[in-house]
Amino acid sequence: MPSKSRRSTVKPTGRAAPTGPSQRQLRAGELVRHALVDILRAEDLADPDLAGVSVTVTEVRMSPDLRHATCFVEPLGGTHAAQVVAGLNRSHKFLRGRLGHAIDLKFTPELKFMHDESFDEVARIGRLFDYPKVRQDLGSDGEAKENED
Repeated sequence: MPSKSRRSTVKPTGRAAPTGPSQRQLRAGELVRHALVDILRAEDLADPDLAGVSVTVTEVRMSPDLRHATCFVEPLGGTHAAQVVAGLNRSHKFLRGRLGHAIDLKFTPELKFMHDESFDEVARIGRLFDYPKVRQDLGSDGEAKENED
């Protein structure tokens, strides 16, 4: 006689799987971003690519375990972005050491710096809106909506 197999029944909770970062990741990312801004403002980094360059830290994305941080940066004026990002990545150990003193987390995250492409994307979309055909389409949609009301 065959034995019945036990099936585990999982009750649905009615929640969808999480799609974005948790509140904890967002809060820790903002904490790290503010601390990095203060460190970059106060410290003179020895790297020649970072000499006299103002850097904007636009976003910090934390891993779920809060041990890794991807920092999106944009140099003031947007010039020499690749060199500035390379300089920050070379200085990541120094910055992590300063960050450990500035924040109150169980672990100081490993830092990885990347160029923030969102400013370039905004400029590209702005140029698209300036095309005559796009401007014409936007104008006709706006007029049609006003006529409907």
